[in-house]
Amino acid sequence: MRRFRTVLGKGSAAARLSRRLVWCCVLAIGGVAPTLAHGLEGVQTDGSSVTFKSGERPLMVYRYVENPAKPYLSMLYSPSGVNVLRDSPADHKHHHGLMFAVAVDGVDFWSENAKCGRQVNRSQDGARLIAQRGDTFAFGPQQIDWVAPDGKKMILRETRRVAVRRAPQSGATLVTWQTRLEPPPGKDSVTLTGSTYFGLGMRFVRSMDAGGHFVNADGKTGVAGTNNARSAWCAYSALADGKPVTVAMFDSPANPRHPATWFTMDSAFAYLSATLDLSRQPLAIPSGNPLELCYRVAVWDGKVDPATIAALDREATAVEADGPK
Repeated sequence: MRRFRTVLGKGSAAARLSRRLVWCCVLAIGGVAPTLAHGLEGVQTDGSSVTFKSGERPLMVYRYVENPAKPYLSMLYSPSGVNVLRDSPADHKHHHGLMFAVAVDGVDFWSENAKCGRQVNRSQDGARLIAQRGDTFAFGPQQIDWVAPDGKKMILRETRRVAVRRAPQSGATLVTWQTRLEPPPGKDSVTLTGSTYFGLGMRFVRSMDAGGHFVNADGKTGVAGTNNARSAWCAYSALADGKPVTVAMFDSPANPRHPATWFTMDSAFAYLSATLDLSRQPLAIPSGNPLELCYRVAVWDGKVDPATIAALDREATAVEADGPK
């Protein structure tokens, strides 16, 4: 097994990200103080992606090198090992599992064509970004440059961290996705815009496209009740290769415009996105005041009731209210 080591300067942007979003980290690591592992079992890397396992069960696969235009989560598994994500289907090649993308200063980073920007990985050695914190595997902080279609001009700078753990108490696989967005050096501000679905989006496996059920934290159901609605969380239950699963996405109370505005659909295919409502309310990020976002995604085996989903959300809110330990 390879040995991994991560070094952060106290005043670095990556270090500030870790401190300011500590409530997400504490939830992900179950209250265990972060300690760097020098030898990690259950981690496989191939130079462009990393696979995390709990014992023999896979947890997730994160493609940290853009493929072809952004890093993303290509696979996410329930505790029994059922994958719920679909990568680059023929109908929408730019849909990549669990991905984060918006438009910046008029440049589309969601789609993938000659007029779109790219999220370019700038972290040279992905293996050095892997660590274990308690029962949690983490990747990052990863440096990502959002560059113009010409591949040269940097439009936005991102620092990203993705963590995953098996959460026995809630019976779910739990992912924490943190991102820090800021203008590149020399630029006073950037403005985020986008379509109604721009944000942190999930494309489900084909078998989940039909017969599923949406529900949100306010008890609204179906696409009619959850699409374009603001709520603390939104969940989708369906059959993944014949096995029932439930996937929930949670918005952090610390995020701007909380609760999130959700995009849901189940016509032609199923999709779920947590958005900042950028289609109606553009969001400016001034230099020196970066935008920090944190979301969580949970996957259960079976059709989970809203009370179980809400309990996991309350756990996160309680951690935030208590603050750093």
